[in-house]
Amino acid sequence: MTQVAAPARRAADSKVMDGFARFGLAARAFSYLVIGWLAVEIARGHGQHQANQTGAFAELARHSYGVTLLWLLGLGFVAYTVWLLSEAAFGVAGEGRKIGPRLHCLGRGIIYAALSVMTFSFIAGRNREGQAQRQATLTARILRHTGGQWLVAVVGLAVVAIGVALVVQGATRKFAKQLRMGELHGATRRAVVVIGMVGTIARGIVFAIAGGLVVDAAVTADPKKSTGLDGTLRTLADQAYGPWLLGAFAVGLIAFGVYGFASARWAKT
Repeated sequence: MTQVAAPARRAADSKVMDGFARFGLAARAFSYLVIGWLAVEIARGHGQHQANQTGAFAELARHSYGVTLLWLLGLGFVAYTVWLLSEAAFGVAGEGRKIGPRLHCLGRGIIYAALSVMTFSFIAGRNREGQAQRQATLTARILRHTGGQWLVAVVGLAVVAIGVALVVQGATRKFAKQLRMGELHGATRRAVVVIGMVGTIARGIVFAIAGGLVVDAAVTADPKKSTGLDGTLRTLADQAYGPWLLGAFAVGLIAFGVYGFASARWAKT
């Protein structure tokens, strides 16, 4: 067992894995920039695509270079998945071998593995149904089963908890533990911290609202209320001063995308 573990650990600490991490972080950053832009378009009343991953894929596919970007995005998600799973297996940069952060990386690795499959399925012309519709359909199937409402509610509460944790992480600047802050100085350091705070807090609030809508879907047994990120942003748009409110969150998501590129440059891996 040790003979297998030692080479695997060396691979996890290699320059190749470092490259995977930075490529993956850049892919995630780019996807949030596109989603933030789609949210801006919805706020302006011009949104043609859902403000989520599938909407981002559809937006990219409209352009002549879209397929190339989708391939790069999909490969980036694969690289990010590999890095997250290696962190889960051998320890998290800035956190060591603490079980909590490792489990967090495992969960994120599973999510990005699913996003990788979703990206390549989209390129192949499959599963182009909107992400929001798929989530509502899945929620409806679960609600039909005994105990389904409780299960959906638990999932919703878990997403709310993740959102709250992200807000706290942003407000306390905990995300800075994941960066090589010693290499950041002056205005660059201040800009990265501020953009990281704004982006992480905005992302957390959006996640918390999305989780709240899932809980509402469970309580009311109405799967149409469980529509993920796109449904959350459109719910914001329907409120008083909705376009302005949604515009503010769109800027926050774009800020997270910009911070994501900074993370790709200065993250501890």
